[in-house]
Amino acid sequence: MSHPHPELGPPPPLPQGGLRVTPLGGLGEIGRNMTVFEYGGRLLIVDCGVLFPEEEQPGIDLILPDFSSIRDRLDDIEGIVLTHGHEDHIGGVPYLLREKADIPLIGSKLTLALIEAKLQEHRIRPYTLEVAEGHRERIGPFDCEFVAVNHSIPDALAVAIRTPAGMAVHTGDFKMDQLPLDNRLTDLHAFARLSEEGIDLLLADSTNAEVPGFVPPEREISGVLRQVFAGARKRIIVASFASHVHRIQQILDAAYEYGRRVAFVGRSMVRNMGIARDLGYLKVPPGLVVDVKTLDDLPDSEVVLVCTGSQGEPMAALSRMANRDHQIRIVEGDTVILASSLIPGNENAVYRVINGLTRWGANVVHKGNAKVHVSGHASAGELLYFYNICRPKNLMPVHGEWRHLRANAELGALTGVPHDRIVIAEDGVVVDLVGGKAKISGKVQAGYVYVDGLSVGGVGEPALKDRKILGDEGIISVFVVMDASTGKITGGPHIQARGSGIDDSAFGAVLPKVVEALERSAQDGVVEPHQLQQLVRRTLGKWVSDTYRRRPMILPVVVEV
Repeated sequence: MSHPHPELGPPPPLPQGGLRVTPLGGLGEIGRNMTVFEYGGRLLIVDCGVLFPEEEQPGIDLILPDFSSIRDRLDDIEGIVLTHGHEDHIGGVPYLLREKADIPLIGSKLTLALIEAKLQEHRIRPYTLEVAEGHRERIGPFDCEFVAVNHSIPDALAVAIRTPAGMAVHTGDFKMDQLPLDNRLTDLHAFARLSEEGIDLLLADSTNAEVPGFVPPEREISGVLRQVFAGARKRIIVASFASHVHRIQQILDAAYEYGRRVAFVGRSMVRNMGIARDLGYLKVPPGLVVDVKTLDDLPDSEVVLVCTGSQGEPMAALSRMANRDHQIRIVEGDTVILASSLIPGNENAVYRVINGLTRWGANVVHKGNAKVHVSGHASAGELLYFYNICRPKNLMPVHGEWRHLRANAELGALTGVPHDRIVIAEDGVVVDLVGGKAKISGKVQAGYVYVDGLSVGGVGEPALKDRKILGDEGIISVFVVMDASTGKITGGPHIQARGSGIDDSAFGAVLPKVVEALERSAQDGVVEPHQLQQLVRRTLGKWVSDTYRRRPMILPVVVEV
């Protein structure tokens, strides 16, 4: 198995007749999925998603793929194929279209409806091409065929990309539920047909490659949900992804059966479920869904609220309910259902929300204590079947952390894919398919691009490091006024601390040290403000470290008069 080397340099020019594959996100992480295909100087992008921030990225709203490697080639992009409508696959599209608004978007009916609604908020009207399973479209030099796959959102597609260099198949996110709620199976017949033609490179979803066996059918959840509804005494509050149409359908069915009304909470949930209902993907009996404002007129035993926040996102509705920072107040006897799996890295945030809800008396039902969710990704048993059907000549695991990619590669090897034709890459690592063999040829920039409010890319790692220091250690500010001609102190030093755990009165012990250091510096002829600020920072920082074993941010201000 080939894998990236830290010393990889920029890739050479793509050989004549070769196909280049560059993942800009989704490898080594869960989210931010984006892959660029290149043939004959033209580009085709598959997905453009976002990654959600973790605790060590305070203040960040979203994390985007790095577009720098294609920024000078926006005119070469033939289109963006969107495999399905989850945020980790479509959330970055508005930010790419800000740079060139007329890049065509290709996807299924529901996927395009979801991204069009999102783009409307960004005041972008996209060029779109609606496709469905079985469709075959020529997109520049790329001959694309779309294949139905089953996932946790309707209308998901895999894409087979034919070029003179060979055929690459990108699965998107998929599983092989044999009893899907919408009766839309992963089209194994189509994959077998592509296999007969010859799949030169298979890019396969790795998210559940470590999980043995098969993903249980979605239908098994309905019975568990009915049991929860039957035992609930007061309100039922369900947290789910705003695009998980299948799960919301099961909630609606259970609510209808037990005589409850449903209200959607949160802008994205209201928007997405409205789209799914209008397009016929969500079947809603008349009168079942009501506006959240009307719930006060109903008894608690007839109320279901559906909101976002199943991953513990701090600003989502469920987290705010747990923190008593939402108009909906959790009371003793409420039932809360977390109808989703835990995305790796979100465990602490989710359990913090569960504890907060439990504190207010809620009965919290989650995947750890009831089968209220099944994954949307193929487990190891399904992947083995899939590889035996596809028989790829080269395999490139995608969509997952390193452990998932490695496990997926091992599954491919078990089914007979030669080890030297399995490529484990990471974001930015360039893979070339030349002469029927895939190999790593270099690396391009593919770091994190942070969205912080209206700022895109303006916040970098140094700023995040400062935020971490401020959050963990606090800040100490020092204000000194000096005579510009003599270097003598005419005001201060005034020292104040915030969040450091050090009382301002304690700084009396270090004031003489700061004054002495400044006076000695003046005697040596050093009066430049920046140098004096550094001197104050070192003097005060050493004292704080020696006295309190703390390393707060020290912000010195030296003013000359």
